[in-house]
Amino acid sequence: MQGFPKRRGHAAIPVWFLLSATLLLVQPAVSTMDAGAMAPAGPDSSLAAVLGALPGERIGLAALLAAANEQAVAARLADADLAAAEAALRSERGAFDPELFGSATWTGSDQPAASLFSGAPVVSNETAEIEAGARMTLPIGTELSASLSTVRTVTNSAYASLSPQYGTFGSLTVRQPLLKGFGPASRAELRAAERVAAAAGSRRQSARQAVAAEVEAEYWELYAAERDLAVATLIRDRTRLFLDETKLRARAGLVGPSQVASAEVFLAEQEQRVLDADEQLDRRSDRLASLVGRRPSGGQPRFRPADEPPARLREVTLDALLVAAAGNNPDLQALAEQRGAARARADGARWDARPRLDVFGGLGGYGLSGSARDVVFPGSNDTIRYDIADGFGPGWAQVRDRDYPWWNAGVVVSVPIGGRAGSGEAARQRAEVARADHQLEGARRQLDEQVRAQYRELDRGARRLELARAGVEASIRQVEIGMIEYRNGRSTAFEVVRLSADLAGAQQRYSQALVRTARAAAALTQLTGGWYRAAAERE
Repeated sequence: MQGFPKRRGHAAIPVWFLLSATLLLVQPAVSTMDAGAMAPAGPDSSLAAVLGALPGERIGLAALLAAANEQAVAARLADADLAAAEAALRSERGAFDPELFGSATWTGSDQPAASLFSGAPVVSNETAEIEAGARMTLPIGTELSASLSTVRTVTNSAYASLSPQYGTFGSLTVRQPLLKGFGPASRAELRAAERVAAAAGSRRQSARQAVAAEVEAEYWELYAAERDLAVATLIRDRTRLFLDETKLRARAGLVGPSQVASAEVFLAEQEQRVLDADEQLDRRSDRLASLVGRRPSGGQPRFRPADEPPARLREVTLDALLVAAAGNNPDLQALAEQRGAARARADGARWDARPRLDVFGGLGGYGLSGSARDVVFPGSNDTIRYDIADGFGPGWAQVRDRDYPWWNAGVVVSVPIGGRAGSGEAARQRAEVARADHQLEGARRQLDEQVRAQYRELDRGARRLELARAGVEASIRQVEIGMIEYRNGRSTAFEVVRLSADLAGAQQRYSQALVRTARAAAALTQLTGGWYRAAAERE
C-alpha cells in the first residue's frame, strides 16, 4: 500500500495532458464576437506555439489577390480572348471604311498593216492607261464609287490627228440592294462582332472574379489546413505522453497490456494524421502558388495565412441577392451578348434568303485633248488639223464640266430556283438563336440555385459556428470525465483514445465552420458580379 501514492503520482501525468488539451482546444469557443469581428488568432499559447513553429511565408489575402489578378492563367487567357474579339470587331468595321484604288498600265505594239488608211506600213502604238478613285460600302448595303481614268496614246499613223492623245473618263456610280444584301444583311457580321466583343469583356470580368473567389476560398482552406495540422501535431505529442504514462501504469500492474496496445494504435493513427494534414497543407499552398503565379519567397516550403476569417459578415436578404445576381453576373451578361450576336446573324440570314434586287445608276463625262497634227489624205491637197487644247488638263476640265456627259441606270434581278441555300442558312441561324435562348435560361436557373445555396451557407454560418464551439466544449468535457474515470480505474485506455479522436474531429469541424462563412461570402461576391463585396464595404 505504500507504493499507492507513487502510482497516484504517475496518474497525474495524463490528467495534466487532459487539462492542457482542454485549455488548448476550447479557449476560442467561448469567445463572443460581434458582427464583423475577426476570429481569434489561436486558441491558446500551446496551439500558437505550434503554429508559430510551422515553416512558411506568411502572406495576406490582399497580396495574393493582387498577384492573381496579374498572373493567373485564367485571367490572362480572358485578356487574350478580349483582345482577339476587339481585333475581330475592328476588322468588321473596316468593311465600311472608304477605299482608295488605282492602276497604271503601259502597252506597246508594232502592227503591220496593208490598208491604205492605216497611215503607215507598220503601225506603232504606245499607250499608258492610268485610273484612280475611291469607293466605300455603307452599313445599309449601298455601294458608292468615284473614279477617273485617262489613256495616253502615241502613234506613228499619218492619219492620227492627235499624238499624243489623252482620252479621259470620270464617273460617280451607286448600287443599292433592295432585298438580299440590304440593311441587316449588310451589317450582320458587324453587329455580331460588337456583341461578341461585349461578351468577351464580360467573360474577362467573370474570369477575374472567379480567380479572386478561388484564391480567397483556397486561402481560407489553407487557414483551416494549417490549424488542423497544428491540432493534429498537439494531439500526437500528447498521445506520446499518454502512451508513456500507460506503459508506466502497466508496469505497475494498474492496467493490462491491451490498454498499452490501444494507446500504441492511437499514436500510430495520430502520426499518420499528422502526415496527412501536412500533405494537405502543402497541397493547398501549391494550389495558391499555381493561381498567383509565384512560389513562396526565401526558399520557404509553403504559404502561411496572415489573416483571420471573419466570424460574421453583412447580412442581406435573399431577394436582394437574386436581383443583384440577375443584373450583375458577368457570365449571364456574356450569354446575353452571345444571344444578341446570334440574333444579328439570324436577321442578316433572313434578308439574304430573299432574291437579289439591286438598282444602280451613274453620272459621268468624257474628255479629249492632245497635240494636234496636220493630216493629209491621199489624192487630196487639203490639210486637216483639229483645233484642240494640248495636255491632260483640258480633258479633265471637260469631264468635270460634263461637256460630253455619260449616265446609266438599271436593275439587277437574281432569283435562285428553290432557294434552299438561303432558306437553309436562315433556318440554321434561327436554331442558333433558340440554342442561345436555352443556354441563357439554363444559366439563369443555375445562378438562382447557386445564390440560394450560398445564401443558406452564409445565413447559417453563425449558427454553424456556435454549434461547432459547443461540440468542442462537449468533447473536452468528455475527455475530462474519461481521464478521471481512467485514473480511478473505471475506464480503459481504449475509451480515452476514442474520446481524444472525437475531440480531434470536433476541432476540425470548428476549423471548417470558421472558413465556410468566408467561402460563402467569396462565392456570393463572384455570383453577384462584385455587388455583395461592394455592399459590405459600404456598410
